[in-house]
Amino acid sequence: MRQRVSPRHPINVPLDLIALRSGVPENLPGRCTDLSEAGVGAVVAGELSAGQQVAIELRLPYVGEPVRARAVVRYQHRLLCGFEFVGLSMDQREMIRYWVHRSTAQPVVVEISKKPDFEKQDFEKEDFEKQDLEQEENSVIVDKEPPVVGADRLARLARTIRADQLGTYLLIIGMLAVAALGWWRWHRFWNELEAHALISDSGLRVSPETMEKRIVTKVQPAYPDAARTAKTEGLVVLDAIIAPDGSVKRLKPLSGPDLLVRAATDAVQSWKYEPYLSSGKPVEVETTIAVEFRLI
Repeated sequence: MRQRVSPRHPINVPLDLIALRSGVPENLPGRCTDLSEAGVGAVVAGELSAGQQVAIELRLPYVGEPVRARAVVRYQHRLLCGFEFVGLSMDQREMIRYWVHRSTAQPVVVEISKKPDFEKQDFEKEDFEKQDLEQEENSVIVDKEPPVVGADRLARLARTIRADQLGTYLLIIGMLAVAALGWWRWHRFWNELEAHALISDSGLRVSPETMEKRIVTKVQPAYPDAARTAKTEGLVVLDAIIAPDGSVKRLKPLSGPDLLVRAATDAVQSWKYEPYLSSGKPVEVETTIAVEFRLI
């Protein structure tokens, strides 16, 4: 058995999953059972196959923006599935780390539902089917309407056929419309995952941990009065371009409550870093900055 690189943490939040079936995207609802930076375990209302690629979206407590990522199905036992993330971005990892930090700091009591007794349910289902069969055998079928014969019967059959055809046409049109909408959502979702927020001139992306150690001047953000009044707290994640001289060149918000994004951006804009060297020369780099707001 392969050993997990990242430890799993229990979680109980809704999960939305998109999978392709015969070229048509299908939305499958589910619920997360555990989560790590490497993957997620979930109960999904649908059949999946090992190695199948899917798109996953879930919302973490204390994090404003949803986590959207690609994943590969590693196993499925009945409704329980295991997924491995593919190409998880740095800001997505930051959101998961922040949730893990908050969850371990404040233990959450998760109610674990009793495991269903599938064998007992199968027996009960067989009993109900047996009772229905016995009732059907003992019942007497009575025709309340007299049989229709001749021309009346032909006319009635013609009306029934026309109604069935109309219902079939409407059903086909509805299915095509749903498939077109699902396909559009699928491509939009993947394009969002593949889009880059900012790209530095040097093309170098440095981890937040490395850049944290190179901060020379760090200004703490002011807590907005509106956010304090609304008791809003959380994590603001910014994608940043650091210039060769160590100044913050550009910022782009990736996630976080709207009431806190402006305060975080204004504070980080004045931060100063020790220049990052590549081949002995200072270069422009891209990194992710996370600013936490907590009410005391």
